[in-house]
Amino acid sequence: MGDFNLTVILDAIRRTSGGLSRVELAQIVGLSPQTISNISRRLLDQHLIVEAGKEGSGPGKPRTILRLNPGGMYALGVHLDPAVTTFVVLDLVGAVVRHSRIKTPGGNDPAAVIATIAAELAQLVEDSGVDQGRIAGLGVAAPGPIDLDHGTVVDPPLLPGWDRVELRDALAKATGYSVLVDKDVTSAAVAETWAGGPSGAGSFVFMYMGTGIGCGIVLNDEVVRGTSGNAGEIGHIIVDPGGPLCDCGQRGCVKSSAIPQVLVAEAVAAGILEGAQAGSAAEIQQSFSELCARAYAGDEGAAAILDKSAVLVARAVSVVTNTLDVERVVFGGPFWTCLSQRYLELVPPLLDANSAARLIHPIEVVGTGVGEDVGAIGAASLVLEHTLAPRAQRLLLES
Repeated sequence: MGDFNLTVILDAIRRTSGGLSRVELAQIVGLSPQTISNISRRLLDQHLIVEAGKEGSGPGKPRTILRLNPGGMYALGVHLDPAVTTFVVLDLVGAVVRHSRIKTPGGNDPAAVIATIAAELAQLVEDSGVDQGRIAGLGVAAPGPIDLDHGTVVDPPLLPGWDRVELRDALAKATGYSVLVDKDVTSAAVAETWAGGPSGAGSFVFMYMGTGIGCGIVLNDEVVRGTSGNAGEIGHIIVDPGGPLCDCGQRGCVKSSAIPQVLVAEAVAAGILEGAQAGSAAEIQQSFSELCARAYAGDEGAAAILDKSAVLVARAVSVVTNTLDVERVVFGGPFWTCLSQRYLELVPPLLDANSAARLIHPIEVVGTGVGEDVGAIGAASLVLEHTLAPRAQRLLLES
C-alpha cells in the first residue's frame, strides 16, 4: 500500500495548482495525518515535492504548503509523425524545458529514422542542461495501430516499411533509456490530463487531427486504452453515405471524407490548389496549409471545403460523445491550428443538436490546452504517468 498511497498524494498535489497543506491532503485522500506526514517526508527526501511557504490567517499554526518540484524528475518525449518528428524534455509539472522539431526522414528505412531520433535526443538533453540522473525515461507517440505488449508499430499509414517495427526495444538500445510506446491519439489525451489544465479534467475525448483522425478517451480522469491499446480508431464511422469509397469497402467513412489528404484532393480537383495531388506526408501538410490560408483569405471554395469537413467530423464526434457520455471534446494535433477557427465556430452547435443528453448537460468544445507539441508532450507524460500516477495495478502488485 505504501507506494500506492505515495502516488495518490503526489497526484492530489499535482492536480492543485496552488499546492496543498498536509491537513488538506488528509481531508482529500482520506489517509491519517501520520501517514500523510510520513509520505510527505519521503517525497521531500526524493525531491519530488517542496515546501512552498506557509498559509493561514486564522487562529492556530500556519499551514505549510506542498507543491511539486519541477526539477525533481524529467521525462523525454518523441512524437513520430509521417511529416515531422517532435522532441521535448518535460519537467515534473508538465512544462516544456526544451523542444526541437525535424522533418521525418523519408524512405522506408526505420533503422535510419531510429538512429536520427537517438542522435536528436542526445543533443536535446545536452542543450537542456538537465541532470540526466533525474530523467525517468523516454516516451514515444506513434501512429497506430500498435502492439502495446511488444512496443511494436504495426503498419502505420504513410510510413512505408514500418510494419512490425519493434520501436520500443530499438530506441531503448539506441538511447539507453527505459522506453514506453503508445498511440499518438492516446498520448495526446495523456498530455491533456497532465498538462492541459481545466480541459484535461473529468471525462472527455481528444479528437486528434493529423494525417488521419482518431480520438483519445478519458473517463473520470482515467485514460482508456482498450484491450490491445488501440481504442479510439474512429476512421470508419460513416458520416457521408454517398461519399467517397473507403479502403474498407464502405462509402463515406470519416477517414475517406474529411482527413487532410482528401480535402487537398478536393481542392486540386476544384482548381483551388494547383498541381497534382500531394503524395507524401510533408507535401500533404504544405498543401493543406495553403488550403487553409486561402480559406481564411476569403476564397469561398476553400472555405466551403473546410466547412464541409467540420460538418462531417461533427457527425463522427457526436457518435463518440453519445456513446461515452462525456462532458468535453478537446481538439488538437498537427493540423488543428489550421482548422481551429472554422471548427470552433461550426462544431459546437452541430454537436449540441445531435447530443442525446443535451437536456441534461452541455458538451464543451475546446482546443487543446497543451499546444502544438501535444503529441511529444503526451509521450513524455506517459513516462510521468507510468512512474507517478496512482493505478489499481499497483495495489495488485503490492498486495
